[in-house]
Amino acid sequence: MRLLYILASYVLFTVLFPVLSVYRKTRHGLKQRLGFYAPGTLPTGSGPLLWLHGASAGDLLALSPMFGPLRERFPGCRILLSTTTNTGYLMARDRLAKQIDGVVYAPYDLWGATRRAVRAIRPDLLVLEYTEIWPNLIRAAKRNGARVVLTNGRFSPKNEGRYRLFFSLIGNPLRDLDLFLMRLDEEAERARGLGAPAERVWVTGNTKFDALAVPPAKEDEALRRALGLVEGARVLMAGSTHEGEEEHLLGVYRRLLPAYPDLRLVIVPRYIDRAGRISALAREAGLTVGLRSQENREGGQVVVLDTIGELSRAYRLATLVFVGGSFTKRGGQNILEPAGQGKPVLFGPHMDNFRDSVQVLEGRGGIQVKNAEELYERVSELLAHPERMHALGEQARGVVGKISGASRRNAEHMAKLFENPAEASGKGPG
Repeated sequence: MRLLYILASYVLFTVLFPVLSVYRKTRHGLKQRLGFYAPGTLPTGSGPLLWLHGASAGDLLALSPMFGPLRERFPGCRILLSTTTNTGYLMARDRLAKQIDGVVYAPYDLWGATRRAVRAIRPDLLVLEYTEIWPNLIRAAKRNGARVVLTNGRFSPKNEGRYRLFFSLIGNPLRDLDLFLMRLDEEAERARGLGAPAERVWVTGNTKFDALAVPPAKEDEALRRALGLVEGARVLMAGSTHEGEEEHLLGVYRRLLPAYPDLRLVIVPRYIDRAGRISALAREAGLTVGLRSQENREGGQVVVLDTIGELSRAYRLATLVFVGGSFTKRGGQNILEPAGQGKPVLFGPHMDNFRDSVQVLEGRGGIQVKNAEELYERVSELLAHPERMHALGEQARGVVGKISGASRRNAEHMAKLFENPAEASGKGPG
């Protein structure tokens, strides 16, 4: 069965490679994706090597609260991040550099690429996130003596049948994992139903909750000036927007302007290479527009934040927030991040990937809307009642403050995989 997957993965890779080599999210780092690393790329030292993988920038940020607890539980360890996307790599290299020991592109899940990557990295612990179940990588890590852990685990109920079919064809990779750290009870039960050994499954929560309430910093005012925002101005911020959503947001904003002429709209696209397209849409709508990268000091009605790693700080400058990916069928984006900054959070109907966050926040500072018309109505109501808007923001902040601690629980479970984490093998290159 494993041979079937190995052969199928090479056939699929051959078919998809022309697309992968030009697609904006995956077109860089080909050598690393094939398991080849230039000298100086991988961290050196004798401490245990902890390899943490998150597919995207947001996934790596969700892993970041574990860095501190892991260093406490694994003294002298080296933390290596891997990611699939270009934006994830750039964010980790620039924003997380002081907290980690290295970042690489994850290998394609090919038999040869994963074996080369594991032989070069020599991890003691491989930590995968969410549904990042890569059979060849997992097998290669296990064959080289690493423990393999799934954290923030989730298996979508709508894909459960597909998982079962896939696992029946290739052999169940869940049996190779040493530990499943799941977000919710129902997701833990789903993991067991898919074949995860029951004694390895634990419910520890979601680590992304541990990094939400970031305190104010001196950089906030610098960002405010760069965005051209006046102190005290009302700001509607649209975070992590996707193609097809900005037209709706610009329409809502134009309808709000007669009643609130000082209101500013800041759009933070999920992919910053869409900034030019969004600017053009704003101009076509008759609005003035600026880019954060151009130090928009004179201000514009609409500002596009076209830099990486500043969304959380930008949320602190907002009056209220709409989170994108929810008017399209992308499944939503992180609504708890602005909530942790004490902001009322609005989001659309498509939140399939963040159902746990909706359960936590809806009715407690979070407002789900069906469409752009309802978004206009709710934003208008909130702007007309600033006291209620402030109360909702504080309620959201309080909710986020109550759901932390997953990172420390995860680190404790991982440490138990080693009799003495301080003496983990430390197989990394010396």
